[in-house]
Amino acid sequence: MTVMNDQRPHMRTEDFEAVARIAAGEREGTRLEFIDGVIRSKAVPDGDHGRIIQWLLKICMQSRPDDLFLHPGQGIKVDHYRSGRAIPDAVLAHPDAFVGQGDWVDPDPVLMAVEVTSWDADTHRRDHVEKPRAYAETGIPVYLLIDRAKCEVTVYSQPDGRRYESIHIVPYGSDIALPDPVGITLQTEVLKDWVR
Repeated sequence: MTVMNDQRPHMRTEDFEAVARIAAGEREGTRLEFIDGVIRSKAVPDGDHGRIIQWLLKICMQSRPDDLFLHPGQGIKVDHYRSGRAIPDAVLAHPDAFVGQGDWVDPDPVLMAVEVTSWDADTHRRDHVEKPRAYAETGIPVYLLIDRAKCEVTVYSQPDGRRYESIHIVPYGSDIALPDPVGITLQTEVLKDWVR
């Protein structure tokens, strides 16, 4: 579904937020995102997806227990003028980074956005094309993509305001460093247990 006309969305950000609240209330688990003026639904996570987020949460807590927390499912403002709305599977930030904010928070405190691929038809476009661009434009320092279909982990870093200049891909089973400001190394062998 395209909602663009001469690079202008047909819907205001405020209207999208109202629609997203209604959709979440009417059908439990429905999650909508608004990127590049396009509304997309995000698949409800399955058990393996949830387990990967738990694994990553534990690693972050053990590595940097005093200063960072992995916030699952936090909606953030994205794109150049932050008129877009995305729901990463998790974001890494200070434990109190979003206290007092609403459903869609300012992304400035976010050090890393995390996506774990789903099994829906548009996961490649969303997680490999739209999200890296939106997160880079927003200035999020690190984007971690765990691709269950390809059994790969990708780390995007060094955003230049349009895209990430550094992209590092490893297969499941290899170690991969999450660069500063995250500064954690992931041992990905266990991800092989959570693949269909």
